[in-house]
Amino acid sequence: MRALVIGEALIDIVTRDGRVVGEHVGGSPLNVAVGLGLLGRSVDLLTYIADDARGRRIIDHLDRAGVGLVRDSVRAARTPTAIATLDEKGSAHYEFDIEWQLTGTAEVRPPLVVHTGSIATVLEPGCRAAAALVDTYRTSATVTFDPNVRPRIIDDTNTARARIERMIEKADVVKASEEDLRFLDPDRSVEQIARTWLDSGPSIVAVTLGARGAAAWCAAGPVRVPAFHVQVVDTVGAGDAFMSGLIDALWSRGLLGAEQRRALAAIGTETLTDVVRTAVLSSALTVSKPGADLPDRETRDAAMESAILG
Repeated sequence: MRALVIGEALIDIVTRDGRVVGEHVGGSPLNVAVGLGLLGRSVDLLTYIADDARGRRIIDHLDRAGVGLVRDSVRAARTPTAIATLDEKGSAHYEFDIEWQLTGTAEVRPPLVVHTGSIATVLEPGCRAAAALVDTYRTSATVTFDPNVRPRIIDDTNTARARIERMIEKADVVKASEEDLRFLDPDRSVEQIARTWLDSGPSIVAVTLGARGAAAWCAAGPVRVPAFHVQVVDTVGAGDAFMSGLIDALWSRGLLGAEQRRALAAIGTETLTDVVRTAVLSSALTVSKPGADLPDRETRDAAMESAILG
């Protein structure tokens, strides 16, 4: 009954108006793992960091969230970083200094859910190992995937798109942003792309729409959930909070694990709406704070109760 997250961990160096305003532990897969840990889920992270000051900061951050670090994750020459530049709306734009490698099979028991995405699934040489691990664990686990495209690290757009498409075909649940879709398929609408992805294999395709909330598609039909109204500080970690909230909500409904693949494929629109609403709330709570400060279960449940009663 554990989750396995495969992907990058790094330090976000946040700048605004030309000056550094903070450094935060980040990386999309790491944020998803931490989000699940804060929600009380058992989760392990397979990543690639160094035994340096920034790497130790990441390890401490994982420890506080109750996230296990898979053996052999601390092998890099230096811990990756990303310069996150915030615009006037608090949206982040990234420049990366990262190396991504993986070897062998993670020494963990077969997980209930395996999540990956972002840099880990497109950057050589580790992307090949990440894809192989997904194949290995799919026999026991639900596969969740967030392309979370980072154009700055992509040298060959066609190759990156092909890798992302193959991962979508393997995944049971795919989450993407509107920005991801514009990069991957600029000539078609959000709904057209989502339906094409749904036909290729996943049971759920969810798309975050910023201030407009989120939409999702399943075999039973589409759903739409509006955003919760909050004061946005910045958007760092917003999509990752959505992803961890989505996984957690499916977990709570007993829809994770390879044995539940048929049940997940049969999810109804009412249940999917509730699942996506939980994910949207997780995202809203995160953008109301600086950095990728994802909510714990007590905070999120209290906010959900308040939203329902309000």
